Amino acid sequence: MKTALSRIALITSGLLLSTQLLAEPKRPECIAPAKPGGGFDLTCKLAQSGLKDGGLLKAPMRVTYMPGGVGAVAYNAVVAQRPKDAGTITAFSSGSLLNLAQGKFGRYDENAVRWLAGIGTDYGAISVRADSPYKTLGDLVEAVKKDPAAIVFGAGATIGGQDWMQTALIARAADIDPQKLRYVAFEGGGETLTAMLGGHVQVTSSGLGEITPQLAAGKIRILAVLSDQRLPGKLAEIPTAKEQGFDIVWPVIRGFYMGPEVSDEDFNWWKQQFDTLLASEEFAKLREQRDLFPLSLTGDQLKVYVFDQVKQYKQLAGEFGLAQ
Repeated sequence: MKTALSRIALITSGLLLSTQLLAEPKRPECIAPAKPGGGFDLTCKLAQSGLKDGGLLKAPMRVTYMPGGVGAVAYNAVVAQRPKDAGTITAFSSGSLLNLAQGKFGRYDENAVRWLAGIGTDYGAISVRADSPYKTLGDLVEAVKKDPAAIVFGAGATIGGQDWMQTALIARAADIDPQKLRYVAFEGGGETLTAMLGGHVQVTSSGLGEITPQLAAGKIRILAVLSDQRLPGKLAEIPTAKEQGFDIVWPVIRGFYMGPEVSDEDFNWWKQQFDTLLASEEFAKLREQRDLFPLSLTGDQLKVYVFDQVKQYKQLAGEFGLAQ
């Protein structure tokens, strides 16, 4: 009897294994909806490294850059042109959800894709060059109050986008009209940082993970991180906006979605890989190296989170007169 049960178990496990092998895409791809160097690039490369190092993807996953509309071009391309593509995952962030909430992705809303996995969280940050005269967030705010047109803010999004929203919330907390800020929009965090280092803008609003490499290199100063409390480890010296008198918190989810017509089998294969990845200690270390913090949501859990965030962002957009 035991022998028969053992054979059945072996056959069953073999069938499961063959199903997994059949479901694995031959040419896996991660779309980063911006130019190289920003948060979407970081998100794709984190999955690329984690899935490879964990043995969860046999074929190497390529990263494809699809800038335009801070995520809108990629979102529309996946939904309209590649809805069944089982080998493609696309990076998203809280900025993507904010744009969805404002109708910036055209005729498609948050119901148009399959939300796959949230793999970490970042926080908004306000930074300047290391040689900037502004040493604190208070210094910057006082300078803006004195002459709003004298300081140029740069960010990887248009007005109403996530990076703009971070500066707008700080401006509002300081009784400054956000519409009076001088704001230059770039296609992604990489371009924004390059512009600041080149002296073309004085202040960058971004995700923390996008700029920490330059912090380590001594090229920038982070005036404030938009977290509830100071972050651990090597980031512990960075003050929060809250402790400087500006009650602003902005967490930034990093994750992936898939096309709306991807089969349940293929979607669940990816979900299983991410469930395994997110439970591993090795990935936790890799995420920490990228200055991201724990957040593990897949499938329906992520969908609930996304829909709730979009609802909150719609309310926020309405407060700033941005809702379409």
